Amino acid sequence: MTEQLAEIGGRLAALRDIMDIPVEQMAKAMQLGNDDYLAYERGRRDFSFSFLYNAAGILGVDVVEIISGESPKLKTCALVRKGEGFKITRNEAYDYKHLAFTFRDKKAEPFLVTVEPKEGETPALHTHEGQEFNYMVSGRMEFRLDGIAYELEEGDSVYFDSGIPHAARALDGQAKFIAVVVN
Repeated sequence: MTEQLAEIGGRLAALRDIMDIPVEQMAKAMQLGNDDYLAYERGRRDFSFSFLYNAAGILGVDVVEIISGESPKLKTCALVRKGEGFKITRNEAYDYKHLAFTFRDKKAEPFLVTVEPKEGETPALHTHEGQEFNYMVSGRMEFRLDGIAYELEEGDSVYFDSGIPHAARALDGQAKFIAVVVN
């Protein structure tokens, strides 16, 4: 268990408690068994972005609030300079930078996603509510949507129902894309 996983799990448990949602109800809403869900709250399991996004929706908070413990404050404009953004680091091949982390009541969640190549590994497919738009900034990647695989390169984009299982895998080195998740 890493310190970051423990902190996120603790915030998740506290928010669920504040909202007076029983573990069984939260686990069911997340389509997990009670023990599997509690492993997240206890910081024993790594969080996918889809898991955090879905949990935030159920709890009625911004995904950044679960990740950082900070509540976004701005309502007019949120400026993020080149190379900045709220960094979300996970143990998988994905690195996220949230590009509107200080903006309150967002209708969309924009991210700069960097995917590192992992030889011979097929990434796990994830789902979450809403729709998603991905625009390739650099590199090449394989984008999987359920049983279909697309090769994307700089300038390509894909818009899809994010309730359909999906994942990305870098090809020939690092790939970067802008992901905009719309609820």
